[in-house]
Amino acid sequence: MSDASNPAPSGLQQRPPGYAEWLTDLKTRIHAAQQRAALAVNRELLLLYWELGRDILARQVQAGWGAGIVDQVSRDLRATFPDLKGFSRTNLLYMRAFAEAWSEPEIVQQAVGQLPWGHNLVLLTKLKTAEMRLAYAQRAIDHGWSRNVLHAYVVIELKAGDFKPEHTGKLGFYLSAVDAQMKAPEDGPTIGLLLCKSKNHVVAEYALRDTNKPIGVAEYQLIESLPKDLEASLPSIEQIERELGELKE
Repeated sequence: MSDASNPAPSGLQQRPPGYAEWLTDLKTRIHAAQQRAALAVNRELLLLYWELGRDILARQVQAGWGAGIVDQVSRDLRATFPDLKGFSRTNLLYMRAFAEAWSEPEIVQQAVGQLPWGHNLVLLTKLKTAEMRLAYAQRAIDHGWSRNVLHAYVVIELKAGDFKPEHTGKLGFYLSAVDAQMKAPEDGPTIGLLLCKSKNHVVAEYALRDTNKPIGVAEYQLIESLPKDLEASLPSIEQIERELGELKE
């Protein structure tokens, strides 16, 4: 029988002193451990892909195996591992190109190894030199770029006051300048992000330069002018407000 005078608490009603700080630190450590685990898994996958691509490349070059070996390997691996994705003919060719672009497996321990396979494919197909790929890889890590944002330039303009329609035109001028002076043929359309203070919160306005002129509509509707594949890549207005807080005059 349970002791009615001293029931077991279902949860702490009052946190003891120092609990909040300890819980915050605990959450941070858990997130860090999850990130390290995900990074380790990603590196192992990239190393596997590099080794498989290297083997295919070596056997085709040194042993004279024909192009048909890629189709055969794809069929055999998918038959052996039906639940695993990534062994299509196309992906095997990407693995071969990955190994050809990076001649040493140590590359997986560098910035490239911290990016998912999809990011690496963008670097591989859009950029021609190892130096540019490494530079973009490091920037993607530093800024948390998604695949869609990775070879597109982003122009950010900060305004201390409320949003005005003419801000869009000025931002469009900056986008045109970036496209003319900096944008490479392999880069995606330049993205414009306008941050302005409206009352007590930050308002984020998006504008995307098309082939002819800047696209811009007042208030929150600018997000509607973005392609669907970019909408999910950019931070939401609420996320930006949380990150920046109130702008000082």
